[in-house]
Amino acid sequence: VEVDGTAACHGALVWALREAARREATVVAVHVLDDADGDPLAGSSRVSWHTQAAAHDRLEAHVLRAIAETGVQGRTRTAVMERPVFLALSAAAQGADLIVVSSHSKSLLRHAIPRPLTRRLARGA
Repeated sequence: VEVDGTAACHGALVWALREAARREATVVAVHVLDDADGDPLAGSSRVSWHTQAAAHDRLEAHVLRAIAETGVQGRTRTAVMERPVFLALSAAAQGADLIVVSSHSKSLLRHAIPRPLTRRLARGA
């Protein structure tokens, strides 16, 4: 769940916590950092440690508020990440392939669903 402090995101977080309790699952609450000048290729070196720590503290406060509202405890994890990482993970959740490549291996995080074989019918058949 992306948490940015809006009422809509709070509602989504509350719903996710209740759903996690029902399914015995875990909610990952994420605060997304945007680069100050909006350059998605600028890299993480521009985001200071203080900015990340402050964002994490705000995120934890939002999660604690949702936990107090729902009473659901022990089902959350939090993360602060930059916009390009969040967009890659979001795209994978919507059906895109996400491959993580390191110097030793590569992994496909979402396996493609094989397409069923279909027979093509001639027009007018």
